[in-house]
Amino acid sequence: MSDEQQIFDDETWAQLPSFIEHLPEPLYLIVWGDESASPREKEAARLCRTLADHFDVIQFQMLPQRINYPYWPVIGVMRGTKEAYVDVGVRIVGLPSGYQMTSFITAMQAVSFQGSTMEAKTRIQLHKLADEVRLELITAVDDETGALMAQPIFNMAAVNSHIRSTLIMGDNFPQALWKYSVYNLPHLVINGRVHVEGVVDEEMIVQHIAKAVK
Repeated sequence: MSDEQQIFDDETWAQLPSFIEHLPEPLYLIVWGDESASPREKEAARLCRTLADHFDVIQFQMLPQRINYPYWPVIGVMRGTKEAYVDVGVRIVGLPSGYQMTSFITAMQAVSFQGSTMEAKTRIQLHKLADEVRLELITAVDDETGALMAQPIFNMAAVNSHIRSTLIMGDNFPQALWKYSVYNLPHLVINGRVHVEGVVDEEMIVQHIAKAVK
């Protein structure tokens, strides 16, 4: 079995070209971590390196652990190239697998397409936002609905530079579950104090953002 087959199942590997080859903007993937520190960090690097090796639109770099992140690995999805990129604030904390492999692909699409799949009304509302917003989505490998919530929060980060969106693999890091007293997934935390459980639409997320920045 090849390394690629170990990372992706046959169905996902067969579909990847349709998701990635026609992205309108190149992507630069950064993994913060230490490949020798844990299997999870090693696998995250291998995942992003494999994508960069197979798709010209993707570049990859491994960087050391950063003290401002409590858990590793951290995957950053940047728009542009290694030489000239824009950090739109999209992060995945932990190793994306299971249903969250879909979330990882969604993150790449949101960044490259600059959130263009977002509803026009939401885009207009977010255009007025000038406050800093931190969206943390806690999900897990077996949380199918987590992938549904990942798309709007990644799109929001892609369209507004004040928004930073992070998906946290709660099954990798139970500390995140304890920190926010999470009992059901997916669980969205806005600026560390406004909580949203389950799947909600873009309009509802925007309403909760408004509460968080008051």
